Amino acid sequence: MKAELLVRRSVLAMAFAGLLAAGAYAQDRTPQQQDVQNDKKDIPQDKKDLAKDRADRNADQRDINHDKKDVAKDRADRNADQRDINHDKTDLAKDRADRNADQRDINRDKNQLARDDTKYGANSAQAKADRKDLRTDRADRNGDQRDINHDKTDLAKDRADRNADQRDINYDKKDLAKDRADRNKDQKDINKDKRDMHKDRNDLRKDRRGHK
Repeated sequence: MKAELLVRRSVLAMAFAGLLAAGAYAQDRTPQQQDVQNDKKDIPQDKKDLAKDRADRNADQRDINHDKKDVAKDRADRNADQRDINHDKTDLAKDRADRNADQRDINRDKNQLARDDTKYGANSAQAKADRKDLRTDRADRNGDQRDINHDKTDLAKDRADRNADQRDINYDKKDLAKDRADRNKDQKDINKDKRDMHKDRNDLRKDRRGHK
């Protein structure tokens, strides 16, 4: 029993001595050695930061390219709608002029019919011809009015499309400005990461030289 107790005490003493030695070794590490270890840890973290910021910058650049395409497409749509609006306005002005001319013809036909009815009688050839002209001019006038209504509908639709395209353009511009700001910020982060990594590498070289 005494021998076993002595063995146990010896083992405990050796373990305690080992712990003391390890602690002493850790305490004996110089500040320069600690700086070297810290610099070694900083450099991999700098690399990770740099890789992440580059990935973010590249993603933002892809967003910018996509936004530019959207803006270009929406502008093309807006411009096409504006051309349609201009065309609708031209058609509307022409149809209104035709409708007004037909209305003047109707008024003239009515006056002529009244005179011929009085002069030649309601069943005269002249009165019948006047009534035929009046029916034709009324049909033309009504056709022009339908064209005017159709032109107004087209004009309203094209204006709505143009306005929607303009809103899309404004939205795309905001996206583009935001993505550019994000890209520029990421580029600044990249530049900072490069400076940090360069500084940590220089520190590591200096600390290694000082340790020697």
